[in-house]
This record gives sequence, C-alpha cells and structure tokens, in this order.
Amino acid sequence: MSFYDEIRRYPLEQVRDQVASRTAADVERALAAERLGLADLQALLSPAAQDYIEPLAQKAHRLTQQRFGNNIYLYTPMYLSNECSNGCKYCGFNACNKIPRATLTLEEIEREARIINDYGFRHILLLTGEAQKLADNRYLVAAIERIKPLFSSISIEVYPMDTDGYRQMVAAGVDGLTLYQETYDPQLYADLHPFGKKRDYHYRLEAPDRAGQAGLRRIGIGALLGLGDFASEAFYTGLHAQYLARRYWRSQVSISFPRIRPADGGFAPLHIISDTELVQMVCAMRLLIPDAGLFLSTRESARLRDALLPLGITHMSAGSCTAPGGHASKGANSEQFAIDDDRSPAAMSRAIRARGYEAVWKDWDSAFLNAAS
Repeated sequence: MSFYDEIRRYPLEQVRDQVASRTAADVERALAAERLGLADLQALLSPAAQDYIEPLAQKAHRLTQQRFGNNIYLYTPMYLSNECSNGCKYCGFNACNKIPRATLTLEEIEREARIINDYGFRHILLLTGEAQKLADNRYLVAAIERIKPLFSSISIEVYPMDTDGYRQMVAAGVDGLTLYQETYDPQLYADLHPFGKKRDYHYRLEAPDRAGQAGLRRIGIGALLGLGDFASEAFYTGLHAQYLARRYWRSQVSISFPRIRPADGGFAPLHIISDTELVQMVCAMRLLIPDAGLFLSTRESARLRDALLPLGITHMSAGSCTAPGGHASKGANSEQFAIDDDRSPAAMSRAIRARGYEAVWKDWDSAFLNAAS
C-alpha cells in the first residue's frame, strides 16, 4: 500500500470535523499516552489543546532531551538555480514572474560551497527550481561530486525523481531528501499548480516512498503552512511522517514547518497560521514520532526560533540566502522568498550556546557507511 492509498482513508472534511470536535478530556488522554494514536494527534492539534500548551511543551522538551540531548544541528541551503517551468502561485520562482534567472556553473557552485564551508557548515542542502532541461540529474551529480570533499552530509530539495533517480543521487553522495507536498488537499493543490510537471499531485505525494526505496538515509517532508487550513495540513503531515517511519525504518524521518513568507508575485497566505498553532504542531510531531528530526528555517524570526529551541526543534538553518550564488554575489539574483532571521552562522551558534545548547556543525559522515560495509 502506498501513501496515496493511506491518505484516502482519511477524507478532508472528516479530518477537519474530528480535529474541531476533540475535547479537553481527549487532550489530557493524549498527553498521558505513552505512544500517540491518530485520535491523540488530532486532539493535540485541536483548538482545545491551546489551553494545554505548557504541559504539551514540557513533554515535548523531555522527549527531545531523551533522544537528542542539548544538540542543535546546523545546516544551510545553497541554491543552484532559480529557473523553473512550474506555475506555483505562491512561489517567487514561478515561471510567470519576471525575475533575473540564473543556473550556476560548476565553478560558481564550488566558489559558493567554499564560502559556506568557511562559515563552518559541514551539512548542506542543495536546492533548484524545477527546470530539468537546465538543471537535471546529470547537472546535480556533477555539482555533488564537485563539492563532496567539502561536506560530510549533502541533502537535496529539488524536483521529485523516480526510484532510479534517487539511487543515482545516493551513489553520487547524497544522504538526505527534503520534499514538501506544499498542501495535502488535492483540490487546493490543483488550483495552486495550474501548469508544469509539479501539477501531478500523486507523483509528488509518493516521491518520499521512492526515496525510501532508494535507501536515502534521511527523508524530510512538510506542508507549506498558510496554503491549506492548519488542522488538516498538520494532521496529514503527521500521518505521512508516521507512515514513512514505519515503512522505511532504516531511514530517519524529518519534518519541517515552513510558513509562507513574502515572495515575488505577491501571493498572500490563504490561512494565517499563528505562533500558537506552530508550537502545537512542533510539539505534537515530537510526541507522535519521538526520534524524528524537526527542522525550523530562517523563514521564522530570531525571537520565535530562540523560543522554540526547547520545544522539540533539532535542526536549524543559519546564514541562509534563497538566491542562486547569493553568498558570493549578494543581490545579483532573485530570491525564492524573503528570510526573517538574518543572523550570521557565528551569531546563530552563539545564540544557541547562550541558551544552554550545543551547536553541531557536523552530524554525519559518509565514511560511516564505508566502515559499516
């Protein structure tokens, strides 16, 4: 059974009604449970749970300390291309937007990578738009091989691939994937993606399955918060993460919590996701899957990111730039969206240490695979 089959067992309107109907007694049962079921997840995402934020946060903190200690793992994104053939209404890289476009050469990629390496990062996330005529699998493999000596862990956030494509990435040196479904509501998805390969909801939904079959070490998912309503998007994200954790137990599942930020095109969020709801979701995901990596990017403010440190977050980006070549040539190319937390990597590391945590720049090395074989 694929996740497409799984999600169809939970109709959208039914999920919304169930979350809305959960009571304080349901929340208390969920907080007392040793392992969450889906009804418990709904309770922790419900309006009733907003009266229980403190005990929810305390339990999420205890679980995170047990599994991860005081470590906060740092990474940074590196954009290779902002070329795109899709019409995603919410994205600054939308093919209809009249913005400067760029696809980095291998020399530019290495220059950008060396700057990021000099900051201290050993975990990097490579991103592109979805224009495979300009940035295809061969381009990615060449880029990965060029920068592999500089980083112990390389993840990708690019177009969905078939299983063989993901195997090709693994062979090149990739160990992690991030792929947002954007919205789990198929009708809303169709409206927000009027043209381009990304319009295929089903193919994107099952890409994490194909990544698991290819043997990627980490599989990261998330919904773009602000497209669909909070209750259903958060529930389906948890459902998806739980499905992947059970089915691909050799891979670590991670969850991101991206809220929409201003971008070229002027798209406004369809639903405002409050800070309280974001806290609910972070804590609920920790209780649902205690060993999941929980990622929070520079989309959020410094104040909020610092406040969320004790509540379950394990991975944070720093020194981010969402334009191709943005570290070497600041301002030359258009960004995918505007970041909020613009602290330097060094400042981010100091802020983490000031709160009693340890900033970890290297959390994995491909040599571990060689040692195990």
